[in-house]
Amino acid sequence: MHKWKIGTIIGIFILSAFLLSSPSAYSQRKSTAKPIELAYSIFFPTNHTLSLSAAAWAKEIEKRSNGRVKINLFYGGTLTPADKCYDGVEKGISDLGQSCMAYSRGRFPLSEVIDLPLGYQNGLQATRVINAFYRKFKPAEYAGVQVMYFHAHGPGLLHTKSPVRSLEQVKGKKIRCTGLAAKVVTSLGGVPVAMPMGETYDALSRGIVNGSMAPVESLENWKWGEVVGCTTENYGSSYTTGMFVVMNKNKWNSLPADIKQIFLRVNNEWIDKSGRAWDEADAKGRIFIKKLGNTVVPISKKENARWAKAVKPIMDEYVTAMQAKRLPGKEALDFCLSQVRRFAPK
Repeated sequence: MHKWKIGTIIGIFILSAFLLSSPSAYSQRKSTAKPIELAYSIFFPTNHTLSLSAAAWAKEIEKRSNGRVKINLFYGGTLTPADKCYDGVEKGISDLGQSCMAYSRGRFPLSEVIDLPLGYQNGLQATRVINAFYRKFKPAEYAGVQVMYFHAHGPGLLHTKSPVRSLEQVKGKKIRCTGLAAKVVTSLGGVPVAMPMGETYDALSRGIVNGSMAPVESLENWKWGEVVGCTTENYGSSYTTGMFVVMNKNKWNSLPADIKQIFLRVNNEWIDKSGRAWDEADAKGRIFIKKLGNTVVPISKKENARWAKAVKPIMDEYVTAMQAKRLPGKEALDFCLSQVRRFAPK
């Protein structure tokens, strides 16, 4: 009996040592347990480039966790509409959410600096700027959730039914826009018409609006290229739209430490992946409109300077508004302008 007990103890010791020295064997054993399931609300349609990027992010989390995490994606705002996505995550309607801050104007005051017409040139640049901004300022406006990462689309340009080659030709045109882009349209002399992405195709085709402000990818991903004929390369006043990927805070706090580390590593990798995805989408958008025979209108350096000057008061207004809220608007604007230069495409 004594020998049997000793043998059992030795066996347990050997097995424990094996598990401790063999993480893969341990993780394989754990992976047989019921996975942590997370619901992810996304406002993009299923086949949008950024929906595909989000799906790849989710698969990477699942892969690195050896199946211990399973993420179920709900596209097209079917779980929570775009403007309710952040609140939905905070309240636990979804565990994860991806949407635009611009759909909840006033909710993210300091972050509005990202959407200002800072003269963005591509999506990777804009995405790096917004993540650098968050790391430096850590705005309290995101305190209710756990931030995964941010991304931002390529330069928001003017797409119209007829060519626009100068500021004078913008005057009086009804232009669909969201968030701070409405102020850009007003500053350029147009008439802003607030409208979600999903309603824009019909509005353009029926002539309810004369054009839209958006990145070039919209011309393919949302099929606007079929109902507009021209794209003006107004980089002097180009803007972006900041977007968040966030997790419910209680859900985050409930995750095991090693799972949190997996999220943090993958999130960091997906910053540049998302920025490049936006640029790939813009490139496809240009190919799409070229096949349709649409016109791309480049404007001169001098004309771009006029457009940049026209939108300058928007920046001043932002700084004044942040001062009234006792937020570091001037510092945020100066920092973001420096990051736009830092991350400018070579």
